Amino acid sequence: MSHEIKTIGLIGLGAVGALYAERLLSTGADIRVIVDEARKARYEREGVLVNGKRIDYPYATPAQAEALDLIIVATKQGGLEAALDTISGFVGENTLLISLINGVTSEGAMAERFGEKNVLYAVAQGMDAVKEGNSLVYEHPGMIVLGEKEPGEVSGRVMAVADHLMAHGVKVVPVKDMVRRQWGKLMLNVGLNQACMVFACNYEGVQQPGEAREVMLGAMREAKTIAGLEGYPISETEYIDWVKMADGLAPSGCPSMRQDGAAKRRSEVELFAGTMVRLGKKHGVPVPVNEWLYQRVREIEAAY
Repeated sequence: MSHEIKTIGLIGLGAVGALYAERLLSTGADIRVIVDEARKARYEREGVLVNGKRIDYPYATPAQAEALDLIIVATKQGGLEAALDTISGFVGENTLLISLINGVTSEGAMAERFGEKNVLYAVAQGMDAVKEGNSLVYEHPGMIVLGEKEPGEVSGRVMAVADHLMAHGVKVVPVKDMVRRQWGKLMLNVGLNQACMVFACNYEGVQQPGEAREVMLGAMREAKTIAGLEGYPISETEYIDWVKMADGLAPSGCPSMRQDGAAKRRSEVELFAGTMVRLGKKHGVPVPVNEWLYQRVREIEAAY
């Protein structure tokens, strides 16, 4: 079965979505940003700035729905259910879907709605995008790691998506063990995102010795243990590589949860510490660092 990719839809103009939509648009991809009527009106009125330049994306509402070859979901976890409603008319029998949402649960929600055969697995990593209001600033666009749910050789449809995105300015790394890679990214986020939010610091705060770094590393260690118990073991070498990735980020940058805290928005704590606490209970394994982080983030959010 051919999986030639020609048309792309993207939903969610946060830091990651706006970055990739801009790259695809600027290289001539046939892309539309899927929005509801209210968001369309707001974006057309206010515009979206990427590195200081206004980008007028081609917007498409459910009233203009047509089946697309590929849909990229780049909302936050809290917006996933509404996003699946909004894109439903754009999903045809052969539409492929990828989610760039953090964590390891969004693909299951997409498969439940549209069928497992339509869903590929992905993570976005390595970008340093920061979005404030309608303005996005980034230096490093990072990459999308892409694969099938089941481990094995890279499939034809994964290569079709990778080739198309690569031809339009988006770096894609196809892999044979995608879900395990997702657990690696989750391990990083569980430490990096939450420590930066709780200690109200940029990356610099967790890159130097001190309490923030100890909490980051402790939370990552707990996530490494949980990943193994869930059947996706992360080696010590991989753990060290993820820590090195955190240490290589621009010191003045900050992750999405720190941006949420600064803007007094609800964070993705349920995806990170919440998941670790639930799975810790399931496996009878203590996760004290994540329990403490969960409580602290809830206290911070309650004080907004």
